[in-house]
Amino acid sequence: MDNSKRAVVVTGFGPFGEHTVNASWVAVQELKKLGLGSDVNLHVHEVPVEYQQVQSLVPSLWKQYHPRLVVHVGVSGMATTVTLEKCGRNHGYKGLDNSSFCPDSQCCVVGGPDCINSIIDMESVCKRVNASGLGVAVSVSRDAGRYLCDFTYYTSLYLSHGRSAFIHVPPLGKPYSKEDLGRALQAVIQEMLELMDQAEGKIHCQQHFH
Repeated sequence: MDNSKRAVVVTGFGPFGEHTVNASWVAVQELKKLGLGSDVNLHVHEVPVEYQQVQSLVPSLWKQYHPRLVVHVGVSGMATTVTLEKCGRNHGYKGLDNSSFCPDSQCCVVGGPDCINSIIDMESVCKRVNASGLGVAVSVSRDAGRYLCDFTYYTSLYLSHGRSAFIHVPPLGKPYSKEDLGRALQAVIQEMLELMDQAEGKIHCQQHFH
């Protein structure tokens, strides 16, 4: 693996409920075809809709790839836009997963903060992508839904001190095709990386001058 390239991990979810084909994993596979540019090593993984699998898989992704950024993608039957989630929440996990399991504590990390925000300014990403003429509408949310999406996001935010993102996509064809969703993921994640680079550049400048 080329160590001069930055690693980015993007996950989608497997089937659950009425989502026998999960639009999130389909969209992530489309993103894999497009890539994130020549300076990024993109790794994609499918995540089972099971709490205990998430608790082992998410830490292993951070440990294996030491990524610049991890982006989790999930499907929302209520979404009509590509939705950027600002934060993950620790409590309120009562919905049963594909194994008919939910955590006894109904939380992600016992003793962890109630809410963790991503370090990425989702409002800025949203504005930039919507202004780019992509043809796919992007919006921002503060509630990832208290199911496996939210659980995965919080787990990743907790491990990475906020260096994670979550994107909800609508079901396929409602209204976007898999190609549309793949292009939207590419545009959004490239903007996220750009903002992270800009923020670090400012920090380096401030350290240099003080």
